[in-house]
Amino acid sequence: MTARTDGKGETRHPYLRPRDAAAIVLLDRSGDGVRVLMGKRSSRHAFMPDVHVFPGGKCDADDHALPHASTLHPEVERLLRIGPPAGLGAARARALALTAWRELCEETGLTPEGGLPPLHCLRLAARAITPPGNVRRYDTRFFVTYTDEAGLNPAHMRDSDELHDLLWLDIEADSSLNIPQITRAVLEDVRTLLKNRPTLAFDAPVPFYRHRNGRELRDYLRGNADV
Repeated sequence: MTARTDGKGETRHPYLRPRDAAAIVLLDRSGDGVRVLMGKRSSRHAFMPDVHVFPGGKCDADDHALPHASTLHPEVERLLRIGPPAGLGAARARALALTAWRELCEETGLTPEGGLPPLHCLRLAARAITPPGNVRRYDTRFFVTYTDEAGLNPAHMRDSDELHDLLWLDIEADSSLNIPQITRAVLEDVRTLLKNRPTLAFDAPVPFYRHRNGRELRDYLRGNADV
C-alpha cells in the first residue's frame, strides 16, 4: 500500500499498528526551580524530524532482558498493565521502563550511579498513541523522575546522533522551541503533577491520548479500569 493525500492535501499513510515506545521526562531540581531535559530530533528521522522532544524511542526485542538495579513501584506496574490491549504482563511493563532508560542513556550520555538503571523511581506521567495516517505510529508511555532520585548528574549530558541541542528548560517557561503538540500536552500534565504534589505521586491518574473514529480523546488510566 502507498501513501495518499486527504482532502486538505496532507499526506496520509496506510494503517499501521502502533509499536510500543517509551520516553522519560527527566526533571532537575538542583537549582531554584525545576528544569526539564529536552533535545532536538535529527533531520534524518522520518517521524517528527527537527523538533524538540523528551529522550525516548521504540522498544527493542531485548529490552525485557536488560539488567536493572530495582523494580517498578507496584502502582506504576499496575498502571502500565491497563489496556488496551488487554493482558499486558509484568515482563512487558518492565520492558517499557527499561526502554525509556536505554534510550535516555543512548541519546544523552546520562548514566545512573552504579551503571544499572533504577526502576523504582519512575512514575507514569502519560500515555499517547500516534493517530492513524502517520508515517510511523507508536504507543508511547511517558515516565517522569528527578535526576537526584535516579542517580544522574545533569551536567554529564552530551549530544548524540539521535538527539542533539540538548538543554535544560525551565518547566514553567513558555518556550518558543518547535515542540510537538503531544509533547507540550505531556509537559503540561507534568506541570500539573508538580503543582498537586511536588514529590510526584506514583498512583496519580494517568492521561491517555488516543483517537477513535476520527476523534481525539483524552482519557485517564486510574489503576483499576480503562476509562
